[in-house]
Amino acid sequence: MGIKNYLIEGGSGTGKTSVATELERRGYDVIHGDRLLAYVGDLETGQALAGPPKGADRIAWRYAHWIWPVDKVRAIAADTTHPATFFCGGSRNSRKFLHLFDKVFVLYIDVETLNRRLDERPNDFGFKPAERALVLRYRRTREYLPAGITIDTANTVARVVDDILAHLT
Repeated sequence: MGIKNYLIEGGSGTGKTSVATELERRGYDVIHGDRLLAYVGDLETGQALAGPPKGADRIAWRYAHWIWPVDKVRAIAADTTHPATFFCGGSRNSRKFLHLFDKVFVLYIDVETLNRRLDERPNDFGFKPAERALVLRYRRTREYLPAGITIDTANTVARVVDDILAHLT
């Protein structure tokens, strides 16, 4: 949906949804990937998957298979209705469409702030102990995150968005 397309990625609790909301508030076109695109599927084929194989860690398996439909991302990115579109969310198959983005931003946060944020979200992923352990592991290893411009999200949401926008010029 943009002449310029930007991806904002990051682990659970790093502020993707808050950044997306602030960008929308400022008048930017935003695609909430975790709400509008994401599903559990095969990373290579894109085929939707019903569930993990017997004996698999359900939480880790689901996280590892959280993907976006490549054709849909491609179609949205090709639409030049808006001067800029921000795709915000996490996708484990992002390597299949990273080339569509003019810039990739990876949100990152210190452990203390991350834990505080996750504590404040009892109905979201990362609140339960097993989920929290997974979130912290992926924060440490940066597994599943694409290469990109690292944005520290410990600041206010407005300042984080200012930082992202400063990289566009």
